[in-house]
Amino acid sequence: MIDEKKLEILTESAKYDVSCSSSGSKRANTPGGLGNASFGGICHSFTPDGRCISLLKILMSNECIYDCEYCPNRRSADVPRARLTPDEICELTVNFYKRNYIEGLFLSSAVFDSPDKTMELLCETILKLRKLYRFNGYIHLKGIPHADGALMMKAARLADRMSYNIELPSEKSLKLLAPQKSRQSLIMPMMSLKEAMDYDRVNKVRKNKVLPAGQTTQMIIGASPESDGQILKLTEALYRRMNLKRVYYSSYIPVVKSDKLPAAGAGLLREHRLYQADWLIRFYGFDVDEICGEDENLSPDYDPKCAWALKNMQLFPVEINSAPLETLLRVPGIGARGAYKICEARKFASLDFDNLAKMRIVLKRAKHFITCKGKFYGSDSFAQVKTSLMLEGTNERAEQLSMFSERSVSLSALTGEL
Repeated sequence: MIDEKKLEILTESAKYDVSCSSSGSKRANTPGGLGNASFGGICHSFTPDGRCISLLKILMSNECIYDCEYCPNRRSADVPRARLTPDEICELTVNFYKRNYIEGLFLSSAVFDSPDKTMELLCETILKLRKLYRFNGYIHLKGIPHADGALMMKAARLADRMSYNIELPSEKSLKLLAPQKSRQSLIMPMMSLKEAMDYDRVNKVRKNKVLPAGQTTQMIIGASPESDGQILKLTEALYRRMNLKRVYYSSYIPVVKSDKLPAAGAGLLREHRLYQADWLIRFYGFDVDEICGEDENLSPDYDPKCAWALKNMQLFPVEINSAPLETLLRVPGIGARGAYKICEARKFASLDFDNLAKMRIVLKRAKHFITCKGKFYGSDSFAQVKTSLMLEGTNERAEQLSMFSERSVSLSALTGEL
């Protein structure tokens, strides 16, 4: 029987890691097994602060040999400590699954004893889950920097997804706030995993594939002085070179006191803007240089697409019935799904503003940048357009998103449509 106090300590300690999402794996159940991580097998639920709760999110231990300034579990922190054995985690996961509390596991740990020892016990845990308990549900494992590469690859053939968290956007900040870590200790494992996944894909490996749901990472925003432009440059490089599924951003919250850290948090609006810019990079064809200069921060007044459009008013308005898809994707108020709908619908008839409204295009924004059959209903005054978009932007509350919010801005951000 697991001590409830241990469970409380280790689940509370795990809440600061946001780099877990449970989509993308095709691991199916086997006869006599438990769980299913295929597309229909992961049930997404969201807490009021927007985080997924379909996974049991827990640390193996919060006893850490490192002393990272920003971490509430750092060696010098005066907090209760606890550690679970592999068998205890396995029993907890299976029992929670049987009671329909969870559909998968997100397992992480502070670095206790040594990186290799920590990674070895994490591997032992998921090996027992897969082989002894025959658990086929989703497993996301947090990689341990400086651990042996053989242990990493062993874990990667058992887990659905792994994450090596970059934490801070620059080597300089790592040296200042997390001197035991280095960029090399985080980037090299990520590159090795990418190469292994590429090998499996080219050779059409079907059994024991490396990370069928890919890998992710996380950056803390506001604990160090890097600009949004620098953060997004790194993000773009990670997507293109490491083929990551997601880069997660966690707004710095001053939960520990340190002279090397800011006294105030970064605020959720900055985190929100970075997610919006991230979506533009991944799905809308934007380059970072178009969104934000290297030493600049994203505008708090407008979402990144509106900010780009205001800087490039000479490109607008565009005609809905003839503009190519790439152009439509850059119009504020037209999301990716809306752009594809427009391209399909205009094959059969010319579209007007009523048609766009039925497609749920956000005409409050889009009308300033489009014409329909040559008609323009936006404002000719740049100052009025700017004011209109700014007023709409101020109506966005900086909050973590909830699946159950009735506000359209939450739905927009959850789907990534801008």
